[in-house]
Amino acid sequence: MVDCNQKYPIQNVHRLGFLKNFITNPNIQVGDFTYYDDPDGIDNFENKNVLYHFDFVGDKLIIGKFCQIATGIKFIMNGANHGLQGFTTYPFKIFGKPFDEVPLLSDNKGNTLVGNDVWIGYDVTIMPGVVIGNGGKRSMNPIF
Repeated sequence: MVDCNQKYPIQNVHRLGFLKNFITNPNIQVGDFTYYDDPDGIDNFENKNVLYHFDFVGDKLIIGKFCQIATGIKFIMNGANHGLQGFTTYPFKIFGKPFDEVPLLSDNKGNTLVGNDVWIGYDVTIMPGVVIGNGGKRSMNPIF
């Protein structure tokens, strides 16, 4: 029987693993039996595949159960967004005086959500705030 709490479901195969067992960031949640496949390994998924995910932004990446995620996935999180509501998209505030009062605005699209039983193919990029529903033909209760 396969245990969803083990890192690698296939003996002696370390390119494919149950993703939740590699995640340490509390703003990334992954359901049971969701696996990721990468010939370079899975240990660095949070840094290599979840980009611009800054604690101070507070957005979450939530992936459901029984998902299959192929090599090269990129989740672009809200930290990558530049605000479009100001007079510029450039963060002049980083220069200090006299730019201290220029607001550093960014667009937050919300959490990125992937339902249950979703297959995400090779080299896919998912933008901030995207919601992907449940896959398969049957109806499953989403985790969100």
